[in-house]
Amino acid sequence: MPTINEILTTMDYGPAPESTREALAWLERHERRFGLFIDNAWSNAGDACDTFASLNPADGVELAQLTQATPQDVDRAVAAARRAQPGWVALGGHGRARVLYALARLLQKHARLFAVIETLDNGKTIRETRDADLPLASRHFYHHAGWAQLQSEEFPGYRAVGVVGQIVPWNFPLLMLAWKIAPALAAGNTVVFKPAEFTSLSALLFAEICQQAGVPAGVVNIVTGDGAVGEAIVRHPGVDKIAFTGSTDVGRLIRQATAGSGKKLSLELGGKSPFIVFDDADLDAAVEGLVDSIWFNQGQVCCAGSRLLVQESIEERFLAKVRARMQNLRLGSPLDKSMDIGALVDPVQQQRIHALVEAARAEGCTIWQPTCAIPGAGAWFAPTLITGASTSAAVAQAEIFGPVLVAMSFRTPAEAVQLANNTVYGLAACVWSESISLALDVAPQIKAGVVWINSANQFDAACGFGGYRESGFGREGGREGMLEYMTALSEDARPAAPVTDARSQTGSSPSAASNQAVGIDRTAKLYIGGKQTRPDGAYSRAIAGADGRFLADVGEGNRKDIRNAVEAAHKASGWARASAHNRAQVLYYIAENLAIRAAEFAARLAAMTGSVNPDNEVQASIERLFYYAAWADKYDGLVHQPPIHGITVALNEPVGVIGIICPTEAPLLGLIALVAPALALGNRVIAVPSEAHPLAATDLYQVLDTSDLPGGVLNIVTGSADELARTLATHADVDAVWRHDGSLDGCAEVERLSAASLKRTWVGGARGRDWYSTSQSGGRAVLAHASQVKNVWIPYGV
Repeated sequence: MPTINEILTTMDYGPAPESTREALAWLERHERRFGLFIDNAWSNAGDACDTFASLNPADGVELAQLTQATPQDVDRAVAAARRAQPGWVALGGHGRARVLYALARLLQKHARLFAVIETLDNGKTIRETRDADLPLASRHFYHHAGWAQLQSEEFPGYRAVGVVGQIVPWNFPLLMLAWKIAPALAAGNTVVFKPAEFTSLSALLFAEICQQAGVPAGVVNIVTGDGAVGEAIVRHPGVDKIAFTGSTDVGRLIRQATAGSGKKLSLELGGKSPFIVFDDADLDAAVEGLVDSIWFNQGQVCCAGSRLLVQESIEERFLAKVRARMQNLRLGSPLDKSMDIGALVDPVQQQRIHALVEAARAEGCTIWQPTCAIPGAGAWFAPTLITGASTSAAVAQAEIFGPVLVAMSFRTPAEAVQLANNTVYGLAACVWSESISLALDVAPQIKAGVVWINSANQFDAACGFGGYRESGFGREGGREGMLEYMTALSEDARPAAPVTDARSQTGSSPSAASNQAVGIDRTAKLYIGGKQTRPDGAYSRAIAGADGRFLADVGEGNRKDIRNAVEAAHKASGWARASAHNRAQVLYYIAENLAIRAAEFAARLAAMTGSVNPDNEVQASIERLFYYAAWADKYDGLVHQPPIHGITVALNEPVGVIGIICPTEAPLLGLIALVAPALALGNRVIAVPSEAHPLAATDLYQVLDTSDLPGGVLNIVTGSADELARTLATHADVDAVWRHDGSLDGCAEVERLSAASLKRTWVGGARGRDWYSTSQSGGRAVLAHASQVKNVWIPYGV
């Protein structure tokens, strides 16, 4: 007779299959053929159009034939969205809230049907679609129904963008739909939505509930197909914003395609997220968090904790626990509720993962996999642990997007941070430690948009999600996610072209002001690292005044000068760690010292620009320094209370090193209006002053030297705006580029060249901006360009 221990060791889960009857009946009602959903009507999926198969990844069986949309179909969808948009806005916040609420309720009502369709189409386990994807999808519609209701109060200075093109990947088909459509509709936009080619069925089912919920015709349009359909949406001139989630490579192509178009853009791209375990962590809890982080959805998650960084003193003990847990992971039919790991989305993905793992084996890495039966049909890959990889190995740097964990060790917290940031990505991270002071010290140092403390893969509609660096820009969820789908009304008031402000055109004569200008023939140097320095090329250019007379030479900066300025800016990283109060004091000092020399700067402006009342610009510049000094310690983050036992702290962090091409008009005020907000929030700046009127900037050097501004925080390089902008846009260690000199082609070039490293851009195009008005060149809208939001999830009582 077997003992109790023998019985326990032989116990196993019995099969617990989920019924597919309702899902298959839904497919049959459509005769397993689906058209496009445009203007609240379905097109025929017949012989007149191309179709493609949607397959079940678990067994390769065809589920349905879907329609390959054409460029003409995209035209129809955009036209329908454009017609519907004014009426959708006119419905009002409450009217839109009622529709979003109805969508949330219908998602809940049909949750089991959606979950089964998602599992059949995607291959992820039914436990994940039922317990994670569906509740969070409906939560997004509930949450954004609230934003629609409160929009007029909470976003009074904003309007809807217009028609939004949305493109999502195959790993979370319905959840990504909810993340994108809910805020877009809440803000008053209409959408043209393209689901992933592999996984379109849940989006088509969603189209049906749009009809049931009373979504007006043209507000939601769904077009299916391959990448060509997405490209048609991206390039369509009738689309005002593109929201894309997917690979970094495709994100680069979209950034290039939209350059110069004026389209608003948000990109949520790849990741190589670190999972950091300190020696004081609850190791058993950390193992369970690791399972949720890397083996959730077969590792096909952009924020998967695919890099395990474990403190050296506990490395072997922790890895032993990881292997023991991996041995108990159950791989099999995704419709079986007892399974942990389902199928990969497609054999192509399986082959890519296999190639990366085998390359690591060839490089001498140790590959460990549990013993488990792999089904014969479908796309499968066993959970995998790789040790012995170097930090530069492909498996340690590339996004594998599969159930593969790469482990390495560290000794100190500083080394852990260094390893965590040793990636081009910056989407998410996990930190495990029982010392809250250690965890909260490490979290802000990690270059990632989301940091989970003693938890993993926590999401909520109230909390923004998005990345840094090559993980993209923009946020989804929360207040910042709503702002992605709105435009400030002040942007509509901008002049069609740069203009000289009329307020500077009264007062004394230009000739009198010119006579006050410094008449000594001299060459103004560059300002790099807190020092005046000669340009690398030893060239200069002559600057003439408004009356054509020679005023001075300025240095002709080049690529080497920008490189030196970037190096100086990175050495000044302590500016980001300085308190907001200290940064504000420095801005006040700059304003104070500028005020002492106001007459001198007014004379210089008059000589350069011919302004007959340059005092206005100087006084406005002093006021703008005071303005951003005031903002420095008041641009606070937020604390969210998501439906978990904890809080999420949304921190406004500096972007990093920002290159700024300043406007030609208002050469002093334009520079101050752009540089001051960047400095106030802890960024370091390489400023390229007005190409025509740079002397107002070079005269600032002595003001900066007497204002306690650390060397390297603000660097000024004079010269060709086009040449220096190209260098800044292509420099890998510049985090953002702003260009506001009125050059349409130059702005488009900055956006296009920035795609290589996916740095953030803020450009003015050929339009002007009222630099005297804080509604157009100040406030939270500008500060948002100078900051990025990091959400730190902090559980308590667990």
